[in-house]
Amino acid sequence: MHRTTVAGSLATSVLTVAAVLAAPPAAHAKNGDTHITGQGVEQTIDCNDATLFVNGTRNNIIAKGSCWAVTVMGSSNMVVADAVVNDITAYGYDETVFFHNGDPVIWDRGRELGMVNRLQRVGP
Repeated sequence: MHRTTVAGSLATSVLTVAAVLAAPPAAHAKNGDTHITGQGVEQTIDCNDATLFVNGTRNNIIAKGSCWAVTVMGSSNMVVADAVVNDITAYGYDETVFFHNGDPVIWDRGRELGMVNRLQRVGP
C-alpha cells in the first residue's frame, strides 16, 4: 500500500469524525429575511425569527418579535428590536441598534474604522 493512499484514507476518516462530533447550532434562521433599503423610511415589522437588513440613511425601524440577526449599513439608521438571537452587525457611521432581549454577538465594523455607533441592550 502506498503512503499517499494511507494518508488520504486517514485524512478522510479524521474529517468524517470531526464532522460527526461538531455540534449543530442551537437554532437556525428562517427564510424570508427582511430587507429595508432607502432614506427616511419609518416602518414597524415582525422579524419572525429571520434576519433584518437595514441599508440607507436615516431609517427608523421598530422590529417586533424575535430577530435571528440585525445588520445595519449606511448612516444614521435606528433599529429598536424586541429580541435578537444571534448577532448585531453595524457597518457605517452613526448607526443605532437597541434591543430588549437576547444575548447576541455585537460586531461593530464601523468602530473598527474609527466611526461611532450605538449597539446595546436597553431596558423593557
